[in-house]
Amino acid sequence: MPAIVSLRDVVKTYTRGKQKVEVLHHLSLEIPQGDFVALMGPSGSGKTTLLNLIGGLDRPTQGEVTVAGERLDRLGSGQLAKWRARHVGFVFQFYNLMPMLSAERNVELPLLLTHLNKAQRRQNVAAALAVVGLSDRAKHKPAELSGGQAQRVAIARALVADPTLLVCDEPTGDLDRATADDILHLLQALNRTHGKTIVMVTHDQKAADFASHVLHLDKGQLVEGQTAAA
Repeated sequence: MPAIVSLRDVVKTYTRGKQKVEVLHHLSLEIPQGDFVALMGPSGSGKTTLLNLIGGLDRPTQGEVTVAGERLDRLGSGQLAKWRARHVGFVFQFYNLMPMLSAERNVELPLLLTHLNKAQRRQNVAAALAVVGLSDRAKHKPAELSGGQAQRVAIARALVADPTLLVCDEPTGDLDRATADDILHLLQALNRTHGKTIVMVTHDQKAADFASHVLHLDKGQLVEGQTAAA
């Protein structure tokens, strides 16, 4: 499979007051299309920074970041926003749902930035909710959903525009074990059945076991890789 994510000699530095902090140190990485990768490592190792670079939420201080055939390090903020809307679905630890909107309206939000008409948006929303098994909760608001259902709505929202890859930051961090496993089985099915490329940050080894590959970060560098036992 060709690489859908390619990082070459990437450095990321932040300025805190007068101090410069280098979070990623000349990191190179390739992720094939259709892979399910878990990023693990201690707090402060650079996992979320790396995820933000892959998802086009940030740009490197130095080096090349190519995702879905686009050099992200060369794009301006407006170009990055348009690229993200086309290519990336985001899933976070906290679901970031709009409390006053129903599940189907929350899922529809990314489509409001597209040229789809109302009927097409409704069709896409219904399909996304069906994929995550929540067709019967379409009219429910977030307060009427369990944590696992709310995360499924968030995943449906991430899927609704048919993104090239899913970027997940601790997607089960706020869930109990059984519910977390349900969400991880769903992500695994999206990868295996629907061919979605997934990059997931997690502190949880049991969550990482659902991935096809585990990459370990420490102090801004990849220290080892291994195949998960899912």
